[in-house]
Amino acid sequence: MAIFIIVMLVTGTLERNGLREAAAGLIGKFKGATSGVVIGIYGVMRAIFAAFNVGFGGVAGFVRPVIMPMAEGAIRARGHEPHEEHMEELKGMASGMENITWFFGQVLFVGGSGALLVQGTLQGLGIHVDLIDLALVEIPVCVIATVLAIIYYYVKDRRMLKKYYKDELGKDGLQ
Repeated sequence: MAIFIIVMLVTGTLERNGLREAAAGLIGKFKGATSGVVIGIYGVMRAIFAAFNVGFGGVAGFVRPVIMPMAEGAIRARGHEPHEEHMEELKGMASGMENITWFFGQVLFVGGSGALLVQGTLQGLGIHVDLIDLALVEIPVCVIATVLAIIYYYVKDRRMLKKYYKDELGKDGLQ
């Protein structure tokens, strides 16, 4: 029950020792990366780990200290100063990706609470479903949800780049 306290202590210690700067510096090395690409890659990684019921600490433990600095680093790597409204939208996008991929990915874990909830609900309706069969049915649902979220957030990020950094479009080829 109190594992979140450990996650917060570890995250705080890592942030104090340069986690945000390291994350931003890492993504700054990839010149073609945009914030939408960073969030999309995170979504794929998150869905895979959710399928094995591996948590990262959610929005507070991973998105804010790691993904957001990487998204900001992607903007800075393109030569822009991050716009406050753009950063607020990116926070929502990253949090949304966390929620979408965790929600659909956790049902893939056969012993997870999400799968047991679905099985129990169907059982109450008189439908017997094995957990492995449920997981197999959920794979395409998780893939489709993740891909659609990636496409949506990528397109939204491109529009925000054009909106907030239109005076610098010639520099980064966003036309």
